[in-house]
Amino acid sequence: MGGAGSRLAALLLTGGLLAAGLPDGPAAAKGHGALPDAEPAPLPVVRLTSLDWPPFTIDAKQHPGSRPGLDEIIARAAFAAVGYRLETDFYPWQRAMALSRSDPRYLGYYPRYSPYAGKDCLLSDSLGESPLGLAERADAHLRGQSLDQLSHTTIGVVAGYLNTPEFDARVRQGRLKTETVTNDATNLRKLIYHRLTAAVIDRNVMTYLLDTTPDLAAHRDELVFDPHDFPPKALHVCFRPTEQGAALMSLFNRGLRRIDIAALTAAYFRAGHGAEKSTETQ
Repeated sequence: MGGAGSRLAALLLTGGLLAAGLPDGPAAAKGHGALPDAEPAPLPVVRLTSLDWPPFTIDAKQHPGSRPGLDEIIARAAFAAVGYRLETDFYPWQRAMALSRSDPRYLGYYPRYSPYAGKDCLLSDSLGESPLGLAERADAHLRGQSLDQLSHTTIGVVAGYLNTPEFDARVRQGRLKTETVTNDATNLRKLIYHRLTAAVIDRNVMTYLLDTTPDLAAHRDELVFDPHDFPPKALHVCFRPTEQGAALMSLFNRGLRRIDIAALTAAYFRAGHGAEKSTETQ
């Protein structure tokens, strides 16, 4: 193949990533001139970074026996639909984002919320949604209060996580008080032990942690999820804003259009978490 196709292939021949700008990978092209008895070639690999954020992304090293997270399953399926294999390397969130920009092995990270695309990011089409809200102590009776009414309440947030544009703007302006921790489980523990009354969290993440973490599960009746009029957040892959990143994003979006994200999501949650009990500690 010559011309534009060859140029895109050359762009992506970096760090072992082969020809993401070509029409499809070898597996997707099977049957188009391939010898029926030929040994199948190994799939070209796409490597991205992520964090441990069950049930959306799950680091098997931290959760032995777990199946992959929902977003990893969707991303794998999208790449597989065009003949490529996704490998995800897991790091603490801020390091995952930094490495995706600086390490030549990676051309992006996931998941990323949609309102925050900027010069550092080319957002893929959506992987699905994150139902964001507040985890609250049931006895705090915060449900239905506006953000203005919560101005005297310290709200737990996770370092490096984006929330909603309105919430984050109020924090920057000093109109909301927050306390930063390293993960969602720590915020839930602080709620249980009366060190917080509310914390920003995804509903599915909260459910997963209460279902799989024994010390949290023992107190689940003390906590409630409040949607708090936070709009659902679309989740995406953030690709590097380069020609390489743009070519890979185009390939990935083509794969997303070939799979049924709603069916994969429904099947994932029907099957339950399928994880060993979490050993995550504060």
